[in-house]
Amino acid sequence: MNNVGYDAVTIGNNEGVGNAKDQLNHLYDQANFDILLDNLFDKHLLQPPKWAKKYKIIETPQQTKIGLLALTAPFPLTYSPNGWDIRNPYDILPELVEELRPKVDILVLMSHLGIQDDRQIAQELPSIDVILGSHTHHLLIDGQIVNGVQLAAAGKYGQYVGEVHLTVDEHKNIIQKSARAIPTETMMTFIEDEQESQDYLTKGHELLAAKKVAKLPYDLSVDIFAEHSFIYEALEAVKYRGQTQGAMLNSGLFLTGLPAGLINQDQLHTALPHPMHLLNVTLKGSDLIRLVLEIEKNRAFLRNYPIRGMGFRGKIFGQVVYSGISYDAVNHQVHWLNQPIDNERRYTFTTVDHFMFVPFFPTIEIAGENEFLFPEFIRSVVGEYLNAHYPIK
Repeated sequence: MNNVGYDAVTIGNNEGVGNAKDQLNHLYDQANFDILLDNLFDKHLLQPPKWAKKYKIIETPQQTKIGLLALTAPFPLTYSPNGWDIRNPYDILPELVEELRPKVDILVLMSHLGIQDDRQIAQELPSIDVILGSHTHHLLIDGQIVNGVQLAAAGKYGQYVGEVHLTVDEHKNIIQKSARAIPTETMMTFIEDEQESQDYLTKGHELLAAKKVAKLPYDLSVDIFAEHSFIYEALEAVKYRGQTQGAMLNSGLFLTGLPAGLINQDQLHTALPHPMHLLNVTLKGSDLIRLVLEIEKNRAFLRNYPIRGMGFRGKIFGQVVYSGISYDAVNHQVHWLNQPIDNERRYTFTTVDHFMFVPFFPTIEIAGENEFLFPEFIRSVVGEYLNAHYPIK
């Protein structure tokens, strides 16, 4: 990022909840640009992180002052266990605008909130001149004017580059606004740029490959019916991390198997690329039965169902596989450790947070006492388990 020449950036939820607190606190130690963020605070100190600036004022050669503010999407359920206090943008933004607006000629909000929030903010705070939007991956080819506020957004995956034009008069008042998103495929490509990108990718793989994880005595297969199935090793790993006797995972999480012999972090990352944390779910027996029935009802539908977003980096959801929990399809009965479930007893199992975010299993969110396990992703949990059980000698 230092090579790009940014004036300022803000974070998204991948940075905010995808990194442990200490990692995020040092993520930008070498940055040659400013990081702006106004709605993230240390949960214990109740102060903004030291790496975040409240706002930035840029002055052009013509002495036009441009003020920048930034907000990121609030996800209290996942920020809080990671040691952060993520606050509602609407509780913060009006006061910020009131403070910065008199100091600048142009006011820009860098928003990682999503298109609906961008439009609502434009309706409520028309003194903002421009909102640069993201988070929901929306694309505004020619921008959009809402209540006099210029909205701009350039989609996802670097497929577009955004450009905003503002024309001001001699008194620094904006007299014209426009925005556009330019397809990067129409832009000139340089061979050295492609090589630079490939070099970064190669270097990343090399760094991960240098970190050895475990020495497996046999292949771990993505086939859930194989003698040595990857998903069953992972189920044991998540139970161990969650300190529970039950677990459930979906087979679509496992993009590749792992070969016998020495394995490394690059192989593990390729197999489990998802930025997912573990979740301990506690339910009454009656609710656990309902959850399993929800899963079984959706089983055939989800087997080949394509999933996008919410931390998933695979192709299809696949089949839910249990450990410690079983379902008798003939008698429609659910068992815990091969015993009938007591409707009033409380049971705790471990899964990935993805199970709470997808709409297929509402019982988890509605009836569950849910504890997010931070800071590890599922691949780190699995890697530590494999290292402990199949050590490199």
